[in-house]
Amino acid sequence: MSSKRIEQQLAFLVEADKLKSVLRRTLLTDGSRQENTAEHSWHLVLTAMVLEEHAAEPVDLSKVLRILIVHDLVEIDAGDTFAFDAAGNMTKAEREKRCADRLFGLLPAELGAELRVLWEQFEEHATPEARFAHAVDRVQPFLQNRETRGGTWRIYKLTREQVLARMDPIRTVLPPLWPLVMRSIDEFFPNA
Repeated sequence: MSSKRIEQQLAFLVEADKLKSVLRRTLLTDGSRQENTAEHSWHLVLTAMVLEEHAAEPVDLSKVLRILIVHDLVEIDAGDTFAFDAAGNMTKAEREKRCADRLFGLLPAELGAELRVLWEQFEEHATPEARFAHAVDRVQPFLQNRETRGGTWRIYKLTREQVLARMDPIRTVLPPLWPLVMRSIDEFFPNA
């Protein structure tokens, strides 16, 4: 194994450590602070492992975990764009693509290409694994908002319709969870 390859891999891992400094808007379930994106990614991996049995279609869990662990790496440069930030979402795809080019380019070519494909699959939602990963990416912040009595829903004055639209992947990909999601949304938006 060449020392250049190892140096490239280590440089990528050092760069990936920066994900710990990217703050998200979502609060921890105890409401004490915002989570960082590395914490979010770890929790998504655990969530996928725990909820796999509820998937509407069979998934390769190993592939799901690989997708989830790389899907937010682009936030190192692009930042975490809040789902309800209309202006930020207009430039999100281009910012994330530039980071993907840079970040995956740090790795040996074939490894960088492999991780890039996983990131692209998440973005495209075209495979069962990507759709499951996408739904799991909705479950985890849902739980945080539920446990903080509306958390970011309340702070950013979101509407019931906005929250329902954001949670919709859970309805189709993890249908057994949908009644719980609806109960929580109904409790938070009782007069909507």
